[in-house]
Amino acid sequence: MMKISVVIPVYNEVGTIEEIVSRVQAVPLEKEIIIVDDGSTDGTRERLKDIDQNQGNVKVIYHNHNRGKGAALRTGFKYVTGDVVIIQDADLEYDPSEYPKLLEPILDGRADVVYGSRFLGGPHRVLFFWHYVGNKFLTLLSNAVNNINLTDMETCYKAFRKQVLAGITLKSNRFGFEPEFTAKVAKKNFRIYEVPISYSGRTYSEGKKITWKDGIVAIFAILRFRFFD
Repeated sequence: MMKISVVIPVYNEVGTIEEIVSRVQAVPLEKEIIIVDDGSTDGTRERLKDIDQNQGNVKVIYHNHNRGKGAALRTGFKYVTGDVVIIQDADLEYDPSEYPKLLEPILDGRADVVYGSRFLGGPHRVLFFWHYVGNKFLTLLSNAVNNINLTDMETCYKAFRKQVLAGITLKSNRFGFEPEFTAKVAKKNFRIYEVPISYSGRTYSEGKKITWKDGIVAIFAILRFRFFD
């Protein structure tokens, strides 16, 4: 038996937080759910208080102000007690029913870290061309400096053995978490696998938060955490 720890960073997701928790709970695996509210101001915190009180395997931690996704994940990782950690965004873009796909290479002993790739043939919503180009560029740059061959470095869906956290020190506060994590697991020679996942992306009017500015930051993060950290 293996216990999974699902870490969910949340910022202003009042319209989706109850649904994503319900979907995670529906996955037939032993689990704990660690939610970090990163200073929400839209009513998310009030919904989380109800969830925290009524669901025994859920733990909610609150940041006093918005610090960023990376900071929220670092906070959540401190409370992990499971054998495997899965990162889950709260925006319904990623489907928890696909956890078994992410876990398979870990469970059968092939992998320490698994990336759920949106570009390996799974169904996905058709959205922004320039987001696609930016993602491919960042993945290519990350691959080149880290000497790996991922197809989707920026994916939210990352599953990894708990021991991976003991082997790396994370510093990024915002979306620089993705290139930082990738650089550090590659540098430590952890066994990395990719599996295809589905993706139901959002538009900005639907609540998407990442912007082109985060792409610029990611470029510097790729170089910093490979060569200067």
